[in-house]
Amino acid sequence: MNLLKALATISGMTLLSRILGFVRDFVIARAFGAGVMTDAFFVAFRLPNLLRRLFAEGAFSQAFVPILGEYKNRDGDQAAKGLVDRVTTLLFFALVAVTALGVAAAPFLIHVSSPGFAADATKFELTVELTRLTFPYILFISLTALAGGILNTWGRFAVPAFTPVWLNLSFIGMALFGAAFFERPVLALGWAVFLGGILQLAFQLPSLARIGMLPRFSFEPRDPGVRRVLKLMGPAVLGVSVAQISLLINTVFASFLENGSVSWLYYADRLMEFPSGLLGAALGTILLPSLSKYHASGNSDEYSRLLDWGLRLTLLLAAPAAVALAILAIPLIATLFKHGAFTASDALQTKNALVAYSFGLLGLMLVKVLAPGFYARQNVRTPVKIALFTLCATQVFNLSFVGWLKHAGLALSIGLAAYLNAALLYRGLRRNGSYTPQPGWAVFYARVSVALAVMGAALWWMGGDAESWLASSSVTERVIRLSLIVVAGASVYFAVLWVAGFRLADFRQKTED
Repeated sequence: MNLLKALATISGMTLLSRILGFVRDFVIARAFGAGVMTDAFFVAFRLPNLLRRLFAEGAFSQAFVPILGEYKNRDGDQAAKGLVDRVTTLLFFALVAVTALGVAAAPFLIHVSSPGFAADATKFELTVELTRLTFPYILFISLTALAGGILNTWGRFAVPAFTPVWLNLSFIGMALFGAAFFERPVLALGWAVFLGGILQLAFQLPSLARIGMLPRFSFEPRDPGVRRVLKLMGPAVLGVSVAQISLLINTVFASFLENGSVSWLYYADRLMEFPSGLLGAALGTILLPSLSKYHASGNSDEYSRLLDWGLRLTLLLAAPAAVALAILAIPLIATLFKHGAFTASDALQTKNALVAYSFGLLGLMLVKVLAPGFYARQNVRTPVKIALFTLCATQVFNLSFVGWLKHAGLALSIGLAAYLNAALLYRGLRRNGSYTPQPGWAVFYARVSVALAVMGAALWWMGGDAESWLASSSVTERVIRLSLIVVAGASVYFAVLWVAGFRLADFRQKTED
């Protein structure tokens, strides 16, 4: 299997989803702006979304995929199907219980996650109602993530990568055509989450049936494979999802800041997640099954070379994305969000958060490459220790920065903690012998640094002043201008790399199917 081709496939599907995601955010920003209603919705959606990242796409995937791959490669498809049946059945019952508990305990959850909202009874009540609408999403999306993990193990990367498109389409449709049917229009967004969860799960079921892995009822909680998944899953919650826990704690801090702070962080986070999803999540998706296979076969050399390939590709693509986000913060925000109720002041406040987030982008993406290096070996102890230390450090950063940088200080804390997390994961992989850097890193750093400097200068010159972007009333003009700048910046970056000696063939990586 050509991993670079697989990465391109996943990134392409993710790009479509991200583009629709920006259309979604454009529609929401135009209709609702940044204020009480959007603060309420983003807090309500963040709770099930956090659980999705923690359990569905984070800890569960990291615990389930290596063991499923082991069953498939060692014992065959029939044994793997049995594991799928037993894990799915237990997961379903657990999710139903969690969903029911979340709906019932919504007021308590809002008191804990956003205590500042309690001072405004209307805002608090609206957030509770939206939480009850969105919480069942965790049931649907967790089963969707289970299906995606199975498909990825069988090398069917395209369907799981395309699946998030359905959530964005649900948001766009409900915001444009459903809001008018609600006394409080923002409730349409809550129903969009519910509908999007159903659509995503339904989309993957036919693909599972085609590979013979559509789950059937099999309740065996004492099965050895199930118990191994559960044993790995608990500690993995912190090991792979510390950034998401930090985001939830950031909401607590932001709830005490001025109205709009939660929304400014949300819109900045959406922009940061664009490159993070295109590369970081995609790399983690394709690395984990292959690393698990090399570990199961005892091929430590290929294991190390695959990690090295992932780290180089991350630096090559994440670093220019971070520089571009920082330099083009206002052009991006003005083009995508400054419409309707979203004001110039909102744009400037969101820009402060985005610049802070961009600083930590590379660290966040490195974690997504380094963490699978532990979980493929079914090693949970080291990442847990690192996660706990990093989580504590994040709160120290929050307390240090929030007083004078406000919401931007919360974004900066996430980035600093990500670098700390990545550094400790890297040191752990080196110490246990899992990873040995391949030759040529010094030259690689030098070439990328030169390309970044030239690209940064070009973007700064072409971007112009913030006032011209904020004053422009033509959406078409902004889109065309920004598109030309982005294409020109990317062209400059890759042209300098080509002159420096980089070739696409240098980054091809294949594994055995």
